[in-house]
Amino acid sequence: MSSLPPPQPPHSQPHLHKKPTSFPDVIFTAFSLFVIFSSSNPTTSLLRKFTPLVSFPLNPRRFLRIPTMSNPSPSNLRNPIHHFPNPQSLSDWLRPRMPSDSFASWGVKPGTKNVNNLWLELSEGETLLADSTPPVRTVEVMVVRVIGKDNKVLVESHQELSNGVVRHRCRPLSEKMKPGETVEDAVFRAVKEELGSVLGGSFGELRENGTVKILPNSYSKKVEERVSASYPGLPACYVLHTVEAAVEGLPEEEFCTEETDEYGDSSGRMVADGAVSCKKHYWKWVDADSL
Repeated sequence: MSSLPPPQPPHSQPHLHKKPTSFPDVIFTAFSLFVIFSSSNPTTSLLRKFTPLVSFPLNPRRFLRIPTMSNPSPSNLRNPIHHFPNPQSLSDWLRPRMPSDSFASWGVKPGTKNVNNLWLELSEGETLLADSTPPVRTVEVMVVRVIGKDNKVLVESHQELSNGVVRHRCRPLSEKMKPGETVEDAVFRAVKEELGSVLGGSFGELRENGTVKILPNSYSKKVEERVSASYPGLPACYVLHTVEAAVEGLPEEEFCTEETDEYGDSSGRMVADGAVSCKKHYWKWVDADSL
């Protein structure tokens, strides 16, 4: 009896059963696509050329110019947003942007300054006001830690103002910086203006005769944000440039210096006459740890 042929397997149906894709096939396909799209061709070159024009920033909010006290841009510190022809125009601009009770205390509350002072700061480029409510006052300050005997630091204990008020300070020698002024120039000018009545000599002589020596590697910079003591209700951003210096010829005990005319170089003479100015500075030596 002849044997029957073995049964034939059923015909495969390609449209119903798909051969599984192996992992090496996936790798090969991905590599092929990479080669195709990375090859140089007119279309790809054109896309590359115009891609930067349609790219989006990772943080779109960085384009919003929101007034803030944090991280002031040095390029903006010397470019006032507003020009005020006189103190009255500045007062009119400030009044709706400031707490009324705080603004009314300027020049009235002991130890405060008035609108004339702020106008002089703006006109001389020492201060920038941000257009916000309330405005933010930004000032670059030169702080000189004068180091004396036994490593003590000179501090200004208090000031006598032109209106007879005594303002307590308890801080190292400090002076607002001028537009375009270098740290070194600001140090010598600050020493001359604040301590010149006991040191004698001109600005140039203090630089050339070695009376003032900036200590190496002592420079530091930081930003402080607080409400201004001179202008109540006005937030302030202080960019503090600090150095340590040795100054020859200073008394070893407490002493006083006089400032003949704080706004002597100001073009607004009548405005300066109406401003609150400092007449006397009182100094003392303290331990560095007490600062």
